[in-house]
Amino acid sequence: MNRQLLLEIIPAPEPTLDSTVIGGNAAAMDAARGLKAGRALYFWGPPGSGRTHMLRALAQQTPTVYLNASSPAESMMEWATSTQAHSHKQVVIDDIQDMSDEQQACVFALYNRWRACATTESAFALAVTGDRAPMMMPLREDLRTRLGWDLVFRLEPLSDSDKFAALKTYAEGQGLPLSTEVLDWMLIHYSRDIRQLFALVDALDQYSLSKHRTVTVPLLRTMLADRDFLQST
Repeated sequence: MNRQLLLEIIPAPEPTLDSTVIGGNAAAMDAARGLKAGRALYFWGPPGSGRTHMLRALAQQTPTVYLNASSPAESMMEWATSTQAHSHKQVVIDDIQDMSDEQQACVFALYNRWRACATTESAFALAVTGDRAPMMMPLREDLRTRLGWDLVFRLEPLSDSDKFAALKTYAEGQGLPLSTEVLDWMLIHYSRDIRQLFALVDALDQYSLSKHRTVTVPLLRTMLADRDFLQST
């Protein structure tokens, strides 16, 4: 069974700020936890730094409009110019570098609306991600400057030691202490996404209980080859 199929069979739970591994991003996490209507955040970093994870975690906290390059420009402009945005206290925009010129115009209008409403009852929070610092983004000039209007944070990818420690702590919290050998195998042979690794721990916990066996690398491999079990998780 290939790795992609395994990731589809063992789906990761939706991210939350409480389940997010901080690593070197303590300041960014504090800002995300404290994000309120009238404030804006811009997160940037390389692939694997957790930009989308952070936005989806934010979206679990409050009614949110989630926009990305797949969002129709017409709908985006409606959020930027109509009163519909008043019913949502947060708008998040993922991977702005992938947006078309028309979509960029919508985000520009949305930033203008955010600033105009910031101190009123219609205020909403705005969180945006991109792969580069604001002034390095391949966007229209007036939009680049708006990305830096409030707080800006560079997200650092989790190191292998961060992931190892987070995975070990999570497993122990589930009552499933894992050996260094098992943890190393997961990090090397499974997903680099910490949420997928947490989901693997949950599945492994169920499997070891059903088989009345201690968790070892051979048991982990057996579980990953057990299609019937995986498809029932």
